Amino acid sequence: MAKKQLALGAFINLPGHHVASWRHPQSEVRKVTDLSYLTEIAQIAERGKFDNLFFADVFGQQIQENAHSGLKLDPVVIISALAAVTKNIGLTATLTTSYNDPFHVARKFAAIDHLSNGRAAWNVVTSANEREALLFGRDAHYQHAERYERADEFVDVVKKLWYSIDEEALIIDKESGRYYDLEKVTELNHEGKFFKVKGTLDAPSTPQGHPVIVQAGSSEAGKELAAKTAEVIFTAWQTLEDAQAFYKDVKGRLAKYGRDPEDLKILPGAFIVVAETEEEAIAKHQQLNNYITPEVGLAYLSTFTGVDLSNHDFEGPIPDFNGQQVDGTNPNIRSGIVKGIVERKGLKTLRELYNNIAGARGHREIVGTPTQVADALQEWFENDAADGFNIMAPTFPQGLNDIVELVIPELQRRGLFKTEYTGSTLRENLGLKRPTNPHTQQKITQEV
Repeated sequence: MAKKQLALGAFINLPGHHVASWRHPQSEVRKVTDLSYLTEIAQIAERGKFDNLFFADVFGQQIQENAHSGLKLDPVVIISALAAVTKNIGLTATLTTSYNDPFHVARKFAAIDHLSNGRAAWNVVTSANEREALLFGRDAHYQHAERYERADEFVDVVKKLWYSIDEEALIIDKESGRYYDLEKVTELNHEGKFFKVKGTLDAPSTPQGHPVIVQAGSSEAGKELAAKTAEVIFTAWQTLEDAQAFYKDVKGRLAKYGRDPEDLKILPGAFIVVAETEEEAIAKHQQLNNYITPEVGLAYLSTFTGVDLSNHDFEGPIPDFNGQQVDGTNPNIRSGIVKGIVERKGLKTLRELYNNIAGARGHREIVGTPTQVADALQEWFENDAADGFNIMAPTFPQGLNDIVELVIPELQRRGLFKTEYTGSTLRENLGLKRPTNPHTQQKITQEV
């Protein structure tokens, strides 16, 4: 029996995951909209045999004079372009269910999956940033429960659209003049609480059956949605015990939806600063922290915790974030993460706090040698805390290249990570089953 191996995603956040990465002397921040720069990053990750590139997305961010402020291009357009300059690596882009329609999302990702020969994935989010609503003519954002209820129906409609023309429906018999087997074409006639959709997608089901479904969320509603619909879940934890509890919880929910534990890969984020020596790695991390101005650090903490800290003394004491809420209904899980970091590390000032989350935004930070980084990843992987990781480089492309050159070979030496791609699709490389046609499954259920 082959040894179980890690799944690894390369989480792309330009010009780097560290909040002050744009100030680093080697940062190529003016290139974040250049295809050549994006191609270089994608090809570095593919050289490292990463399973997929992961592009998060959020819009409506407040523009700050002294920060990068989330300046970026549409990730769906980016992965469309990268499909042409990569061969094996998966391509994951984020699209919100709160401010899109199912038909558009189904159509975009079906196209990318076809054009990439089965490497597309959709990261399903419900939009946590309340300012997004203002860009779409709404006075207020959807409440948390409504967002997830809408997302549940949204994903169901998208999956049915992806299979409305099954690939086996394409007969294309030139002799007889028959193009379709209409028995394998299913016109939707959906009318739910949020969506009314009638018709078919204008593309057949894709090389993967349908693109891989990714989800990021650790609230109760988020975990339930992941158990029902997701094939990969991206999450944030600081300790082995917390990660194990989340892993057991979510995996334990799958059975009621007729799913097996291996049908969902759990990938916590891991922010990695690596060098040949521990001293050098610590110095690289400190160099980045030195570029954080107090204004940016406090604004960063404010966004992260949902508490306005702009008028606080950055050398002053850390307030109690416990019980803060994001939108009036959803307990801010990140506040709990912050509290845990403060307690474990004995932090006293707001500066110490923002220095400790400036790279990972509440995800696990690993700073050290290739051996130390590999040890940390292996511990979680082999103790039911993770099926792999979404790797967060401090800077691009330099920080990602360091991980590919130093950490990946160590993981491969231990037999924990592949040396070559073995599948032709993202789904195959992640070890995920090909999904069944939901229309066929529905017919079988009705007959039974």
